[in-house]
Amino acid sequence: MRTHHWQKSSYSGEGNACLYVSAPDNATIRLRESDEPETILTTTPRALSALIRSAKAGRLDHLGTA
Repeated sequence: MRTHHWQKSSYSGEGNACLYVSAPDNATIRLRESDEPETILTTTPRALSALIRSAKAGRLDHLGTA
């Protein structure tokens, strides 16, 4: 199994609710949370950038509401 260099997000504060990022190459980004480190999400830089732009623009605010 390949070992990844995990970096804690600068937006994660102190405590145990932290987001970690690993980018072993220019084509893949891996994300995991500190409370479930076995669960790893894999995406591309382009897709993650689109998600972040959508969240910042408020286009995802309606999700999760009943």
